[in-house]
Amino acid sequence: MKKKIVIQKNYLEKIPMRPSRIQWETGADGLVTLSVENTGWVNRIAQKFFRRPKVSYIHLDEMGSFIWPLLDGEKSIVELGKLVDAHFGEKAHPLYERLARYFQIMDSYQFIDWK
Repeated sequence: MKKKIVIQKNYLEKIPMRPSRIQWETGADGLVTLSVENTGWVNRIAQKFFRRPKVSYIHLDEMGSFIWPLLDGEKSIVELGKLVDAHFGEKAHPLYERLARYFQIMDSYQFIDWK
């Protein structure tokens, strides 16, 4: 049996970016709301029979609303962490653990792409 060689890059060096398929807007309170269209045949069945919405609205918290406009595909998670630390200070700590978990969640729902 051959051993599989796995090359892992440091997660914090990854570069997240906003996908073009997700629309977003900033409300009067400064919080970001993502608009995700529910497409596909499973979603169409759920919309027809279970009255599921065609568009889901995801409301980000204060830190997520600060990070979302910065996802331009050029800043790594480490660089974003420096900006978050400068803006939120102690309120954001433990910083990189929170950021890593935030991006894992956003990735699991396919709200972000990686460069």
